Formats: sequence, structure tokens, C-alpha cells
Amino acid sequence: MTYDRLVCANCAAPVNEGRCRVCRAVRQQMERERDQGPFSGLNPAMLIALMVLLVAALALLA
Repeated sequence: MTYDRLVCANCAAPVNEGRCRVCRAVRQQMERERDQGPFSGLNPAMLIALMVLLVAALALLA
């Protein structure tokens, strides 16, 4: 889930605007979590290319 669609229960504003301290805290937490994934440095095109290579390698083995 992305924080641009979340609505804060504290101030009833979108979280991505960061109007209150709760919004800012949630936004920072979600940004930290997003940066910690194993494939966080890869863009979607690279992930698709890796998947195609994996399927091709499996096809060669079969």
C-alpha cells in the first residue's frame, strides 16, 4: 500500500500531505520499509527482465 492513498485518523487529511505529527511519522515509517526490500533497488523493467531470464533458464533445463 502507498501512503498517497491513506487518510490519517488523527487529522482526516491525506497522509502524503503530512499535516500532523502522526501523518509525518507514518510517512517516514513507510518510506523506511519501502527502502528495505530485497528488490528495492530494481525498477519494474529490471524485475520483468529477470523473470524472463528465469523462465528462459527453466525452459532450457526442461
